[in-house]
Formats: sequence, structure tokens, C-alpha cells
Amino acid sequence: MAIYSIRDLEKLTGIKAHTIRIWEQRYGLITPARTNTNIRYYTDDNLRLLFNIAILNRHGVKISKLAKMKPEDITAKGAEITQNKGSINSQIEALTLAMIDLDEADFEAVYSDFVHDHGFENSMIELIYPFLDKLQVLWLTSSIHPAQEKFIVNLIRNKLIGAIDRLPPVSAKSGMPTVLLFTAESELQELPLLFMQYLIKARRLRAVYIGNGVNTHDLKEICEVVRPEFVYTILQEPIPRQTVQGYIDQIAQSIAGGRLLLTGAQLFLGPIRLPSNTQVLNGLYETVQFLDDLQITGKS
Repeated sequence: MAIYSIRDLEKLTGIKAHTIRIWEQRYGLITPARTNTNIRYYTDDNLRLLFNIAILNRHGVKISKLAKMKPEDITAKGAEITQNKGSINSQIEALTLAMIDLDEADFEAVYSDFVHDHGFENSMIELIYPFLDKLQVLWLTSSIHPAQEKFIVNLIRNKLIGAIDRLPPVSAKSGMPTVLLFTAESELQELPLLFMQYLIKARRLRAVYIGNGVNTHDLKEICEVVRPEFVYTILQEPIPRQTVQGYIDQIAQSIAGGRLLLTGAQLFLGPIRLPSNTQVLNGLYETVQFLDDLQITGKS
């Protein structure tokens, strides 16, 4: 059983600590446990109940009414809203609970319903990406256990790989532009790179996925063979023993006449002089628009 401070509850649910205290002290909605030394803490049951209180409250149920309901009724009505395709916030909260409980079935229920209604690509953009943004905050603030993070990331990774495999490959002889995808040895951003591969294949462009941990020497040799029109990479993490500018200059010279496409936080931490064959894609929506234009024109 995990234990949480009130600050942990705030980070996980998005409900301010002072609001949780009011709900606890004035309405008796949450009952914290106490250690032998009388220090208050909260349990998994408290966290689940708080999530469901938040879901119902956002759907118009007053706190005064919730205070008169049994915890099991609150949980049941919260689950009913989630199953009936409530707001995006409700769906993200349901995914967060599935992660905390390590419950694949609950994840699958939310994910499958959303994909059924919105399609895979929109589900990734509208549901999974906002959830991953929240996950990053929870990870940075140590509000979740590494096992919980790995559990949910692997579930999402499996969905991405399955969606990619269902798309037909595009031949090098098709005449469509080739996009080579890779990340540096220091980069851990596998899910965004996999989603980029999906986006490329879904538009009948040719994707050559090299994956994580590629050094510049190997990149140069691969590009000499593939001769891609575009090379895409993510610069989210610092580059060990090298400046971002130096790394960009190095890979821009290694891609056999292709155009380098860059995204990631490292590009915005200081001034960068982009080589002439380099372009920054600022965010997911700009990236999707770039690929849509590339699909139509064959160049961008």
C-alpha cells in the first residue's frame, strides 16, 4: 500500500491542498490515517475517493451533496461518468488511477473507448499526450513510483507499436519522401519518436526508424545508404560533453544532403544558429501540419 502526503494528493489530482483540507475538515469527505507519532498521511483508498469526488464535482455535483453520499456510491458514480465518456480531464484522471493501481484492464477500458470515438491519431494527441505531460510532472516531483511510470509507458508503447504494424510499409521505390528517425545516445524520448513514425506511415510517406542511442558516426553511414530527404530527431535531454549547437552542427553535416528536422526543449534554452539545411518543428501541431503538407506536395 502506498502512502501520500497532502502535497502528493495535490500533484496527482490537481486539487489544491487547502481545498482538500476544507473537504476533509468541513465536510468529512476524506479521512486521513495517522502514524504512531500522529503524523497525517493518505492511502490509496483516499486517493481513489478524491479522484472520484473531483470527477463528480466537475460534472456539477455539489460538495455538500457528495458529503452525504457513501464512499462506494461516489466511486460508482465516478466510474459511470468515466465509462460514459466524460470530459478529457475525467479520462486523464482515470488513466492516472489505472497507472497507480497497475491495472491494465482499467487503462484498456478508457483507451479503447476513446479510440473508438476519436480514432488512434486523435486519441494520442487529445488524450495520451496530455496524460504524458501530467506523468512527466508527477515523475519530476517524485509523486509516483518508477514501477508505475514504467507500467503505463509500456502499455502506451505497445499500443503505438501495434498501430504502426497495422500500417502497410512504403517502398523505397514509391517516389514518396523518406523520413529517417533517430535520437541521440543520451535521449530517452522513445514514445514521441514512435508516434512520429506512425504519423509518417499514416500519410503514406516512407519512415526509416533507427530508434534510440544512435551516435553521429553511425548516423552518417546510415544516411549514406538510405539518402533520406528528411532526418528527424528530438533534443529533449542535455547532450553529454557537447553543446547543443555543436551537436546540431555535427548531425547537420552527417545526413547526406537531407533536411534536418528538430524538436525538443533543448532548442529553446539558449540562442541556436540553425544550419541552412535545418528546420525546427515547434510542437506536435506544427509537426502534424508539416507532415500533412509533405503528403500533399511531396516536399516542404
